[in-house]
Amino acid sequence: MINWPVELIQDIAKRKCVLYLGSGVSANSINDTGKHPATWAKFLTDIVSSKGHLLGTDKDLIISLIAREDYLTSCELIVDHIGERVFGELAADEYRRPGYRHHEIHEVIFSLDSKIVITPNIDKIYEQYASMESHGTIVPKTFYDDDVAKYLRSQDFLIIKAHGTVDSAERIIFTHQQYARARYQFETFYRILDALMLTHTFIFIGCGIADPDIQLVLENYNFSFPKCRPHFFITSEDNFANQISNSLRNNRNLEIITYNNATGDHALLLSGLKDLKDKVENERAVIASITSW
Repeated sequence: MINWPVELIQDIAKRKCVLYLGSGVSANSINDTGKHPATWAKFLTDIVSSKGHLLGTDKDLIISLIAREDYLTSCELIVDHIGERVFGELAADEYRRPGYRHHEIHEVIFSLDSKIVITPNIDKIYEQYASMESHGTIVPKTFYDDDVAKYLRSQDFLIIKAHGTVDSAERIIFTHQQYARARYQFETFYRILDALMLTHTFIFIGCGIADPDIQLVLENYNFSFPKCRPHFFITSEDNFANQISNSLRNNRNLEIITYNNATGDHALLLSGLKDLKDKVENERAVIASITSW
């Protein structure tokens, strides 16, 4: 089981949290042929295998970059060789056209009833499930929409696609250059992320630590506003060495919450989230009884 901090339970119960969903959440989904959406590492590795003849002398360098989890640089080199259009088509082939169904983990995450969910995932698995369950009342937005801010204080629930969506492949953030361009062109979006980091507790589920957006925002937050309460990062016990966990705590104010993954299937993450859901519902009942919203 996962040892959930009381303050995390209380923040979700009072809807003062942001759930940040990484590719590890989508990877649970499956389509009718038994295919799962690839993690970013596998997606890039598959491209190297299928398009290796187009990568020239950079092929070995790209392989080494993927192994070091430097996905932005490896993407940049791949796109330089095969072009943005072909890369976008490959992304659609992997993340939209297979027709993935949601997984039980999406149901449990939705049941936490967080007002704001942010995801770098370009697939539409969670937003489709959330839209269906909410009868279309949840508002999906991307980093390039100019009206994200107006929904933050409205009664609407919001899903923010921080890297874009596979439906608009030409606007997805894949590379260092695209990150830099987005930060310049859509500065207000990143100011929104900064503001949310100050006012809400972020809970990272199924994420890596290499996302430049989050690295920068967390480090700015940590050193600009020292001694603030931590954000939370959920991962398996074997994912980080203690030294890495300490570094994340000291430099990004991330509290690492772990679960056992001896079976390799992350099953205890799902059971832990179910336990969290029960604890949040109990907390909401207590809050309602004493009207301490």
